[in-house]
Amino acid sequence: MIQNPDARKYAPATERNREVILQVLLRILPPSGNVLEIASGTGEHAVYFAPRLAPRNWIPTDPNPELRASIAAWQAHLPSDNLKPPLNIDARSSVWEVEEKGMEIKAIANINMIHISPWSACLGLMAGASRILPLGGILYLYGPFFQVENNAPSNITFDQSLRSQNPEWGVRNLDEVIEIAKNNGFNLQETIPMPANNLSVIFNKLKSVV
Repeated sequence: MIQNPDARKYAPATERNREVILQVLLRILPPSGNVLEIASGTGEHAVYFAPRLAPRNWIPTDPNPELRASIAAWQAHLPSDNLKPPLNIDARSSVWEVEEKGMEIKAIANINMIHISPWSACLGLMAGASRILPLGGILYLYGPFFQVENNAPSNITFDQSLRSQNPEWGVRNLDEVIEIAKNNGFNLQETIPMPANNLSVIFNKLKSVV
């Protein structure tokens, strides 16, 4: 990740994957309402997606104050009326800021998070999505996953690299992620192969879980 002279940070992968992700989002997201992005990182996806997904509102979040500053700086550099200020949300929290504010969320996007965070972040993401999304709400995940019959050598190498940096990180088993989603009231709607051995994984909420 490259630090710009101002608060903006730059992640090279963003420019490589943003257009293909956008095409999926345009197809699967509801036509209006609030879309919550959990773990927005630098904010580059947010400023690219928001104007192209109008009239939907895009709400970026990140628990890291430096990354929230980067999101805000990108927002100032490339403003869009439907891009909201970044919120401080840790996926593992039992209550998210949008819940405290009473904000209605129609869909959640989570891009390149669960492999570079503890497994508890994936569990928290699913629990939070279950709490705040309405029936039929969309949960969108993007990133590398292990599959029973399709484990790309690059993903195996990437997994080893991640675990060498932090033993709590690693490429996740897609079946395990699907099972956690199911336990939180979600149904797997679609899995889409993406460039560089990534996947778009789309869930919709079928029931509320108490």
